[in-house]
Amino acid sequence: MPASAKDPVCGMSVDPATAKHSAEHAGQTWYFCNPRCRERFLAEPARYLASAMPASAKDPVCGMSVDPATAKHSAEHAGQTWYFCNPRCRERFLAEPARYLDPGAAAAVPAAPPGTLYTCPMHPEIEQVGPGSCPKCGMALEPKDFALAEDDGELRAVRRKALLAAVLALPLLLVAMLPHLGLWHPAPALAHALRASELLLAAPLVLWAGLDYYRRGWLGLVHRSPNMYTLIGTGVIVAFTYSLVAMFAPGWFPPAMRDAHGTVGVYFEAAGVIIALALLGEWLELRARGKTSAALRGLLDLAPPLAHRVDAHGADADVALDQVGIGDLLRVRPGERVPVDGRVVEGSSSIDESMLSGEPIPVEKQAGDRLVGGTLNGRGSFVMRADRVGRDTVLARIVELVASAQRSKAPLQRLADRVSAWFVPAVVAVAVATFLIWWRFGPEPRLAYAVVNAVAVLIIACPCALGLATPISIMVASGRGAEHGVLFREAAAIERLAQVDTLVLDKTGTLTEGRPQLAEVIAASGHDEAQVLGWAASLEAVSEHPLAHAVLAAAAARDIVAQPVLDFVAEVGRGVRGTVGGHAIALGNAALLRELGIAQTTLDALAAPLREQARSLMFVAVDGALAGVLGAHDPLKTGAREALAALRADGLRLVMLSGDNAASAEAVGRALGIDEVQAGQSPADKAAWVQAARARGRRVAMAGDGINDAPALAAADVGIAMGNGTDVAMESAQVTLVKGELGGIVRARALAGATVRNIHQNLAFAFLYNSLGVPLAAGLAWPFTGWLLSPMVAALAMSLSSVSVISNALRLRRVAV
Repeated sequence: MPASAKDPVCGMSVDPATAKHSAEHAGQTWYFCNPRCRERFLAEPARYLASAMPASAKDPVCGMSVDPATAKHSAEHAGQTWYFCNPRCRERFLAEPARYLDPGAAAAVPAAPPGTLYTCPMHPEIEQVGPGSCPKCGMALEPKDFALAEDDGELRAVRRKALLAAVLALPLLLVAMLPHLGLWHPAPALAHALRASELLLAAPLVLWAGLDYYRRGWLGLVHRSPNMYTLIGTGVIVAFTYSLVAMFAPGWFPPAMRDAHGTVGVYFEAAGVIIALALLGEWLELRARGKTSAALRGLLDLAPPLAHRVDAHGADADVALDQVGIGDLLRVRPGERVPVDGRVVEGSSSIDESMLSGEPIPVEKQAGDRLVGGTLNGRGSFVMRADRVGRDTVLARIVELVASAQRSKAPLQRLADRVSAWFVPAVVAVAVATFLIWWRFGPEPRLAYAVVNAVAVLIIACPCALGLATPISIMVASGRGAEHGVLFREAAAIERLAQVDTLVLDKTGTLTEGRPQLAEVIAASGHDEAQVLGWAASLEAVSEHPLAHAVLAAAAARDIVAQPVLDFVAEVGRGVRGTVGGHAIALGNAALLRELGIAQTTLDALAAPLREQARSLMFVAVDGALAGVLGAHDPLKTGAREALAALRADGLRLVMLSGDNAASAEAVGRALGIDEVQAGQSPADKAAWVQAARARGRRVAMAGDGINDAPALAAADVGIAMGNGTDVAMESAQVTLVKGELGGIVRARALAGATVRNIHQNLAFAFLYNSLGVPLAAGLAWPFTGWLLSPMVAALAMSLSSVSVISNALRLRRVAV
């Protein structure tokens, strides 16, 4: 409640806590000094609100000015009306009002709760409670839970430091370089003052801006894992210390290094500008790394911050998403996103599920249909029941899988790790050798040349590009796959999938829909198809047989209504019997009808056409005589033929392992052009086949959806779970296809191949960069060209090498999948 209010009629101040007269209007409470003012207000509220309402208001979320008189979006909070420029700002405000009303308090809240595990983006095996730096590479640790990571907190801090460093580095470079370029020759007294100004400008850069680099580099030494910050810190400290000694104790240097005025050249600008350029490189790197996680953050943003909860009286109330519980009824309005996983209980609409499949065609949803949180509602409105909330939703599981894959390490990274293990000590050795050679054999001033070239070697050889080569490609590929419904559990799965030469497929639920349909009805002499189907539907209406739904759906499609059944009996493994319309009806397999006295030859003669097509048969008998036969089949998944043709063209051998009978399995195999079909396979048989194929040198990927596929999925080089299958299958697999369609395997294979090629390119570039950069920095070209690499140029090249590797990895965002 506000501390004071203004009577909108007379303008007097009123204390809301003690006011005796008030009224509700336009969603706001108004207070009055006397009943007469209240009466006037209620008679003509518009007259008084025009003067009482502020001329303008500020959107508390984005800060834009809003006209309260025309604002379409507003909300009540703490007794005050707040106005917004768009509905998204209103949703954010209602989800976290304290964050926008008290930014200082919000900023004081830690990004992650106490006890949160942090890990290194380049070395996922490094974990600790709370933030810090990686002891191996020195990079800032990130929360393992991606949802707790700040969007750009580290980026803002580095950008701010980089800009401040640039303000100091530019004049430092100008003061230091103008005399060397012959553009200005100051008098000796002024030259001494300029050297002092170089020190004053360089000192904050070296002692403040670079402080975190020295700490990270020292941690690397302590943990016997020297890193890029060890090299940067060593180079900067050497250059700065050398310059301090040269400035304050020039007499310590040999006469050949002193000029006519007794001064020795200093390199304050090299030390300071190296720090500034390193910060610039880190800023650019963090910006590029932020783009690699754009897809993942986009997934997080799909979940709306608010849900419309329906109470027992049918009224809606906006609640934050974390307040939604299982069983809550939620209203989803046109154009809104589905808040959590659940099912439609009232109404209907079309839902854009492209976040799951990449397909833009909306899916019609009616009562009982499943909904996934984050999908986009069309023009309809409906009420849904929440089934899964929080971390249990499909969207949350997708985000966790992708984040886990981005943190994992690909086998190719082992090469970079082995190189990095000896790389930094080798660089230090090269720098020492460079110093000694230039000091012993270089031109005068030899010590100056020795220091400068050794520092250049240390700076240019930072292994950042080498360390980023693999992780950055994995991050981009994981996000790109998530956009198209392909989830990689770990980085190794991406690399292995690109090497697969054999694809093993389950039949039911993988190649077929897993929902049988009635394909044919053949009536015996003296009966018609509609009559036979009607009898079958009547029995199946009270049956729990697996094919009951297929029979009832076919009858409904022909407008055939099931009749009442008397004396219903279900015989396990044989069929069902009952009385329909005064006739004794039996529906079941051949064994049941033989028991009724019908000859096998009679059954075979009628069912022969259906057996050739490997249909599942259901015989119908009326009063002890054969009336007809029904043939059911499990239809192929949409796009299965095209997907398998593309995989076969890519060089994969296709194998189907099915627990179904040989006739059904071989029929599906022929229809899809599968190379090898194995029927009657138990879960153990499937796993044994996969293991035997791997023992023969085949690289095997297994795709399945059921519990019976889990052993084979775990045994394969790469397990691929269809997202419409069981949780057990998805837990056993390294790749999950969210939509459960075979085209996802084609997309996953294409993305995996592009990713491995991209990693090879990054590693080649990083190795080439260091192979050329270190010799140049050591002065190898000087005897032939007289050209030396400045430490500042080396720092710029070091920064740009990392940015180049990241830019190449970002090309994966444009891969056609």
